[in-house]
Parts: sequence; C-alpha cells; structure tokens
Amino acid sequence: MTHAEARHWMVDGLRLSGLAWGPEDGTPVFALHGWMDHAGSFQVVAPRLHGCRVVALDLSGQGHSANRAAHATYNIWDDLPQIAGLLDQLGWDDCVLLGHSRGANISALFAAALPEKVRAFVAIESLVPEPSDDTVVATLRAFLQQTRRQSARPARCFPTREGYIDRRIAQGSSRRTADALAERALEETPGGFRLRGDPRLFACSALKLTLNQVEDVLRAIRCPVLNIWATEGILQSRPRLADLVRDAESLIPDYERVEIPGDHHLHLDADAAGRIARETLAFLDRRDVR
Repeated sequence: MTHAEARHWMVDGLRLSGLAWGPEDGTPVFALHGWMDHAGSFQVVAPRLHGCRVVALDLSGQGHSANRAAHATYNIWDDLPQIAGLLDQLGWDDCVLLGHSRGANISALFAAALPEKVRAFVAIESLVPEPSDDTVVATLRAFLQQTRRQSARPARCFPTREGYIDRRIAQGSSRRTADALAERALEETPGGFRLRGDPRLFACSALKLTLNQVEDVLRAIRCPVLNIWATEGILQSRPRLADLVRDAESLIPDYERVEIPGDHHLHLDADAAGRIARETLAFLDRRDVR
C-alpha cells in the first residue's frame, strides 16, 4: 500500500479501523469496500486520487474493525449510524462517497437519507441493492436460520496464507485480487491464518428492499453520481440490476455511467485504477465539487 496511514476510531462503542491517503486538506473522499473485503481494497486507486484526502473504512466485522455485539446484525443499513458518526469525528461537513460493490449499496442509502452530507457519489461495480421478490416471511426465516448457524461457527482458518488465496481464486477472484486482500483479511495465529471477517456476514439479511423501495432510494439521491462498471464484472450476469442501472438515468438528476476493462475488483488493477482515478477527478472537476 502506497503511503497509507493506519487510522482507528471509537464510534457507538465499536472500535473501527481504516486507512487514509493524501493531504489532510484535500478533497474529502470517504471510501467503503465490498462484502468480505476491507479498506485495503482501495490501496491502488486511492493514491492516484491526487489532491484528495481518502479515508477508507474497514466496515464493522471486516478487516481490523471490531465485530458487532452478539445481538446485533449486519444489514446494509446497520452501518449508516457509524458512518455518520465517523464523518463527525473527521470534521467533515460533507464528502465524496466512493463505494465498491456492497459499499456502493451502503453509500447509496446514506446519500439518499442524508443528502446534505454527500457532495458527490462514485459507485464502482454496483449502485443500489438488487430488489428482492422473496416474501418477508421467507427472508426472515432465512435470516434467523443462517444467523444462528453462522454464530455457532468458528472463524474460518487456513493452514497457510496461500490457502486463503486459493479459496478466493476458486470463488472467482483473480490472483491479483486475492493476494492484495490477503494481508488485511487474515490474522496469523498458532493454528494458521484466521479469516478476520465475522462469520455472521455470510447470513441472509433480515429484510430485503423491494423494487419500489430501491427506486425511492434512487429518486432521493440529489448529488452527482458517477457509476463505474467493469466490462467483465457483475452487470453482465444480473439482468435485473442492469434494468435498474438503465432506470437510474431517469431517476437520478445527475447521473453518468462509465465502463472500464476489468473484472469485479478492477480497482485493484493498476491500469484500471488509473482510469478510475482520472474519470473520478475529471467528474468532480466538471461538477465543481473539489
């Protein structure tokens, strides 16, 4: 990681950790990572955002941040109060939100709920949560069953660091991505390399948003939005999400879409990260929000 500063905060009784790059007086950029990733996923793109102060958070239960209490949950809206509290601690009246995948979904909810806090939103490889057709009862049942099962499971442990890398590759990540994420995702113990992520993150959400609710979120986003997609990313395999992206052009007043060669973690590739940074800085300059 290039010139990354380790940061730690206490918010709502949770010890949160993260990384920061760039000058203290730079354009404030708050970065949120994807599911089972961490702040280190921005290690390639953040140093390229020249003139910006990028603060990337390890969301609770991931990276070096603490797990939530035993009775707490990991729904995407559960992070919103901590994000608001952390922005207060940083002394940022508003900021640019930079979100990847699940982090983009969380960012969209935050931008919709507190528009005065967000001057622009850059979403990589997602935009909003995909709507669900499942019934409330079926979703709640899955949440209860999976949360109880995951809570009883110990954290996954790999005999070697390479074991974690091999597993991520088997799940579809490139070796570049798996290797870049390994250090902050793992804790070395006498028994091997323990996955830091809370097992409860593998459980179903308690509720999922409907199509109408997702469209309400899109309508409520008032800041300029730059939506970056990978040519070999998730959009090609999720037609319903693709429909929502097309709708975003009419539902969000100021929306731009860019496609960049790469996979779902394209922001960890040097060439793609350079393009992301250039597109982001040019976008912020066009909107005069730097």
